[in-house]
Amino acid sequence: PRSRGLGDVYKRQKDIWADEESADEKQRHQNSMIFPIGAPNDGFAQYFSGQSYLAPVSTEQVKIFNVTFEPGCRNNWHIHHAAKGGGQLLLCVDGEGWYQEWGQPARKLHPGDVVYIAPEVKHWHGATKDEWFTHVALEIPAEGASNEWCEPVSDEQYNAL
Repeated sequence: PRSRGLGDVYKRQKDIWADEESADEKQRHQNSMIFPIGAPNDGFAQYFSGQSYLAPVSTEQVKIFNVTFEPGCRNNWHIHHAAKGGGQLLLCVDGEGWYQEWGQPARKLHPGDVVYIAPEVKHWHGATKDEWFTHVALEIPAEGASNEWCEPVSDEQYNAL
């Protein structure tokens, strides 16, 4: 077989870059992630402003979901209730996002950031205005666990970030 020179390698890279440039934003975001974006998050769409996607990673013992937000998408204020244990961990894996607890300033999130959300804390999370954002959400096992979905994050609150 013929060996490949640097010219062949460069041509192949150029083809890959051309494909990348022609891909839509969703596909580019998917290409940078380890888990799939998943399907449109229709089951929870009423609790989101904008489009989100959900891909279950595991539903055994500890529920783990890959959640992707299009730019500008965020979920409503919500609370993870629990009688014992509970809460949620967010492992930020791609893009830029926001996390905010009620009465606290918003925190900008980047890949590698980890957010622990204690039970009974009202909060929201989502993408920045201009960037896709993905986090892996782990539901901490709890007795008497439930979620309470509250009001949407207002456009005034979000646009002030």
